[in-house]
Amino acid sequence: MAGRGRRTSGRAAGAVLLLLVSLVGCGARTPADTVRDEVQRTLNLRAAAVLARDPAVLARSGADAGSANLGALPLATWSYRVTGVERTGGSATAAVDLRYRVEGYDRGDVLARRTVRLRMGEEGRWKVETDRPAAGAPQQPWDQGRVEAVRGAHSLVLGVGRSAGELRGFAALADRAVPAVRDTWDGDWAGRVVVLVPGSLAGMAGLLAAPPSSYRGIAAVTTGETGRSGPGPADRIIVNPEAYELLGDQGRQMVLTHETAHVATRPHTTAATPLWLSEGYADWVGYRGGERSVSGAAPELARAVPAGRLPAALPSDEDFGFTSRTDRLARAYEGGWLACRMIADRWGEERLGAFYRAVGSHDVRPGALEDAMDRILGTTPDAFTERWRAYLRTELG
Repeated sequence: MAGRGRRTSGRAAGAVLLLLVSLVGCGARTPADTVRDEVQRTLNLRAAAVLARDPAVLARSGADAGSANLGALPLATWSYRVTGVERTGGSATAAVDLRYRVEGYDRGDVLARRTVRLRMGEEGRWKVETDRPAAGAPQQPWDQGRVEAVRGAHSLVLGVGRSAGELRGFAALADRAVPAVRDTWDGDWAGRVVVLVPGSLAGMAGLLAAPPSSYRGIAAVTTGETGRSGPGPADRIIVNPEAYELLGDQGRQMVLTHETAHVATRPHTTAATPLWLSEGYADWVGYRGGERSVSGAAPELARAVPAGRLPAALPSDEDFGFTSRTDRLARAYEGGWLACRMIADRWGEERLGAFYRAVGSHDVRPGALEDAMDRILGTTPDAFTERWRAYLRTELG
């Protein structure tokens, strides 16, 4: 009897164990899962309200939390995905992936990582209290204030703390930049740009999740994904208004054209592409057809070369660091521009574009320049560098 009793107990324990395993295997819900589902439903409601521009429905999901700042931003998509939730009593903090697309301009969704804080409402539903960038993530324009939008023929300019007249000025420059880039880079880009104009250098830095000192003196930058198999989904040209306002009309146009060239060449810019080529090509497009002299466009090298300080090598990626000495950074840009100008002069503009694509067709840097120079230009890196140094002496010596 005793033995039989033990065997019966063993069978019962085994049955309980199998039941527990079965429940886990079938995905048993936990309290954390339930909270996550409830928060996701609240954010789904919120996303629908944002797209519909429905303040009444938005209010049902909680506080405005910056949504009113979306202003005239044209949205094709807006959705949230909760990736994690921590609950403490009647409060919860959610890690959220926000994805949105600007209608008519973005080919794919922008991903913004957010931290959303919620409270439990009296009716038993979660409601949003705040919606902010996650730690280390860049701000979005509406995090800085109400977004104003101006559409150009080939551009959308989004500004915070800027008048409509100012934004129309940026749109006019961008609308001239796009045809200038199309004239040199054909076929595989959308032919339109989105320009963000924050209220200050600090605002620019916030959009880039970087300290302001990293971009002081830099008039604009372009953000986006490099090395994609197709056109980038959501490139942005971000202006530093404090540096931009110091430029003359020609300089402002050059900057917008330079950054637009980055948007166009983005799919063919990979880890194999040296900065002297990507920045030099963008400068070449920006200066192409202009009246500025070589010495006027390359003042640092115009001083160095006649004084016998001829560069020994093409600029390295480190030379382009925004924290570098300003004269070193200027020489890097000037040297890259003159290398691309030399290719256009010696081998032709079409060959310059083909060379850019050929370098970017590689996934890694080693061997990329050697292969592209051999196939497209019929030369070697050493011979190319010596030709470039001679070109500097001819143009600036």
